[in-house]
Amino acid sequence: MSELIVITGVSRGLGRAMLEGFCREGLFVAGCSRDENACRELQQLLPDRCNVQPVDITSEEQVMSWANMLSQRFPAPRLLINNAAVINSNQRLWQVTEAEFKTVMDINVAGTARVIRHIAPKIIAAGTGVIVNFSSGWGRSTSAEVAPYCASKWAVEGLTLALAQELPRGVSAVSLNPGVIDTDMLRSCFREGASSYPPPSAWAERAVPFLLSLSSRHNGRQLTVPGEE
Repeated sequence: MSELIVITGVSRGLGRAMLEGFCREGLFVAGCSRDENACRELQQLLPDRCNVQPVDITSEEQVMSWANMLSQRFPAPRLLINNAAVINSNQRLWQVTEAEFKTVMDINVAGTARVIRHIAPKIIAAGTGVIVNFSSGWGRSTSAEVAPYCASKWAVEGLTLALAQELPRGVSAVSLNPGVIDTDMLRSCFREGASSYPPPSAWAERAVPFLLSLSSRHNGRQLTVPGEE
């Protein structure tokens, strides 16, 4: 089979745009999402180009089961892209509920770590591959009313830098700021103002080739998709 790309959060937005973009490039994509209906839709749309499974990355058991299936059926991925994330509703930090704060951290930070925990060993055993942890402009700066999201993405930056120091030669980890794109997540913050930014499909035209250019020489880099600086 062609080289494998693994992506979390493929049901919509950047994840779906990347899945479709990598498939157009002739690669095979293994993806996951909590949205079972979207998983079925993508599998039917691209039956020979992807394997999309319903997985909740807040569940250690589900992530482990998914990773075991991937390990048995597919080679080590060229890219592991931790894209799945959520954002809190716009409000001041002291107004954010415990449940909402926990959800943001559990998906954005702990979820990223869970996926790495169960998939990175196969990449390390293969001796080559790139782990791409999606960050944000708000992982390198801050704004009011999105403090939990900012905290989660700053955590992803630190987690990635430390991971890069731990990986053996040939394997790399990078954090990636995708830029500002018109997604459901951005609309939750900017509302109609999000429409002034490019849609995921246009973004993916730049992002997919850039991601495919990553190699061990980028280990530990804090990157931004070209054109989004």
